[in-house]
Amino acid sequence: MKAVIGILLVIEVYPLVWMFLTSLKSNSDYLNNSTWSLPTTWEWGNYTEAWTTGHIGLYVRNSLLAVIPSLALILLMGAAAGFALQIMVWKGRSLTVLIFLAGVMVPAQMILLPLFSVYFRTGISGTLWPLILTYTGTGLPLTVFMMATYYKSVPREVFEASTLDGASILRSFWTISLPMVRNAILTVGLVQFFFIWNDLLVALTFTNSQDLRTVQVGLLNFTGDFGSTQYGPLFAAICINVLGTLLIYLFLNQKVMKGLTGGAVKG
Repeated sequence: MKAVIGILLVIEVYPLVWMFLTSLKSNSDYLNNSTWSLPTTWEWGNYTEAWTTGHIGLYVRNSLLAVIPSLALILLMGAAAGFALQIMVWKGRSLTVLIFLAGVMVPAQMILLPLFSVYFRTGISGTLWPLILTYTGTGLPLTVFMMATYYKSVPREVFEASTLDGASILRSFWTISLPMVRNAILTVGLVQFFFIWNDLLVALTFTNSQDLRTVQVGLLNFTGDFGSTQYGPLFAAICINVLGTLLIYLFLNQKVMKGLTGGAVKG
């Protein structure tokens, strides 16, 4: 078992180490020497070039400006909808769940052209709003379905008791339900964060200037005319991108595991 774990660890870690070492190579070093060799000279300036000349700092900022509002809207509306679908009793709940499930099955490629036309006519093209609205709309169906599943593990008697004590539906949602499913919200939020952060298709479709490009689109700038590529700065930019997401996952790993375990409990 230890040997298997060791092999899996090498498989997972080695690409990261190789990527970091490649980010410290010059172009000639990368092209002329073995792919697996250590850098001949350690080009730490590749990171400076990626941040300044490659504008990776600008792209990271744009990604954050698109991700944070989208994630906030997805989690707030998704948690509220999951609460309404699973805890509240009203006609049409089953049909509404099916509608959200249908939204999960719609590929993003099918809606990009209609959305582009809508955004252009409403005058919000050339801003980050098309990204925020598209990420929110495409992320909600899965979030609502997952949150409704997590709410199954919450005893309904808790909300019945709060109602008898005079608590309104809104208060029950904010002060009772959200603290009880906080690990689930964190888990869903992390999943949606990686979906949005790693998106290329939507960002490439709706960003028409360098000032609006996100990280994934910005990485394309490191490939010049006729396929010429600055490999050192490119891998340095990729390392900067990967490092942030890796630290987020390592920091939140235990809470994510608790959230996944909570979602496995059936009501």
